[in-house]
Amino acid sequence: MMDFGKIKIDWPKVGFFRFKEIKANRHLLTNDVGEYVILSDKEFKGFLEGKLKSTDPVFKVLREQGLIRNQMDFPELISGYRKKNMFLFQGPSLHIIVLTLRCDHKCVYCQASSRGESERGFDLDTATAKKIVDIIFASPAKSLAIEFQGGEPLLNWPVLKFIIDYALEKNKTENKSLELRLVSNFSMMDKEKLAFLVKNRVTLCTSLDGPEHVHNKNRAWIRGNSHKHTIKWLGEAQKVYKSKFKNRSRPGAIVTVSRYSLKYPEKIAAEYIKHGMEAIFVRPLTPLGMAKKVWSKIGYTPQEYLKFYKTALNYIISYALKHPKSRVHENTAKILLAKILTEYDPNFLELRSPCGAGTGQVLYNYDGKVYTCDEARMVGEDIFCIGNVKDGSYKDIVAHPTVRILSMASCLENTACDLCVYKPYCGVCPIYNWAEYGNLFSQASNNARCIIFGGILDFLFAKLEDKKVRKLFEKWAAFAVPEPQG
Repeated sequence: MMDFGKIKIDWPKVGFFRFKEIKANRHLLTNDVGEYVILSDKEFKGFLEGKLKSTDPVFKVLREQGLIRNQMDFPELISGYRKKNMFLFQGPSLHIIVLTLRCDHKCVYCQASSRGESERGFDLDTATAKKIVDIIFASPAKSLAIEFQGGEPLLNWPVLKFIIDYALEKNKTENKSLELRLVSNFSMMDKEKLAFLVKNRVTLCTSLDGPEHVHNKNRAWIRGNSHKHTIKWLGEAQKVYKSKFKNRSRPGAIVTVSRYSLKYPEKIAAEYIKHGMEAIFVRPLTPLGMAKKVWSKIGYTPQEYLKFYKTALNYIISYALKHPKSRVHENTAKILLAKILTEYDPNFLELRSPCGAGTGQVLYNYDGKVYTCDEARMVGEDIFCIGNVKDGSYKDIVAHPTVRILSMASCLENTACDLCVYKPYCGVCPIYNWAEYGNLFSQASNNARCIIFGGILDFLFAKLEDKKVRKLFEKWAAFAVPEPQG
């Protein structure tokens, strides 16, 4: 541990940075653009005291990363900062539509507070759906993603089909870069529906929580074996999409980790690889919706999750290194590595400042109510409701005072995160803070979300010092960068 009290800092030579000792004799330094360098005790001391020579290789790296005050390339740094924050110059690009709250699964961690399959009054109707699409296209964003969620959205197939047809027809004159996404458990999938979705290039995503006994424990299906049915239609969709769209990403899946999942990190990763999945997206539980009510049964500490995640990630890294032609990767790592290793920011809405609530995404509920984000509707209150499509306009929604408040609460400069070495790569969720602490601005160092992402970043930066792993990570980061349009 360095004794900073004995170091006389040469301020005219030291550019602004944040730092952290990530392990013995290794100090991570970052700046606001997201450039970084890892220094030994001796190198860090020499840097702080201004004693590094211009011929020293470390000095050259520090200068290139914008950390030598009197040799900073401000136009380059400003350009880099602008690129990393391009999301500030566009309107909401992700628009989530809840087609129904009805669902035929009884997932132990349901965050959407879904209703029974036969219950009435929880479906989106066509008239409201049309108004939602009209408001979505009022966004100035050049790229729009319309994501269908539930409940189980396929239970409201007629309205899902209507929205797809209407949005595609409307886009003939609007000329947006439009992506349609369906998040489904596939329980209601059939060949006719799949053919329609393929024809209209709808991106598919499901939940696959691991091997059969893990998945079925987490995601019980009232009509049978959820895992078997999910795998069947995931396989069918993969085959069709691969044959129809050779350069298009295949149907994906997400792992939601419950307490029961913690024992099986490697088996869960292996299950994805077994079924030809390239992206393994491991996500922790969030204490929202029904999950909050049963947290004592299904939840865990951030330390327990980190142990699970690191074991799973090590397994995925090991597999990818043994199969260099493979595109198998973990999505959370991919997103963070793109922020660390490229000039591009993937605009993952939970990891930006401000967060995407109302400015990057909007959620439209089955009853026409509009919320700042998916998490906002899960709270179970209307405190984060920002309007209703039945009597509101796009301008009314995005200019709502709640959107401004959430933007303020999620600007990292307004929180303790401003002092953190990982500020350039991270973000806060004020909805999570509200649900956990009753305070939008609460961001204590013992915040579970903070511990998890900080722990993942610790792990990634430590791994980056391994040359073989770094090369693999550079490959993963490139997966997050959009291909240039020809």
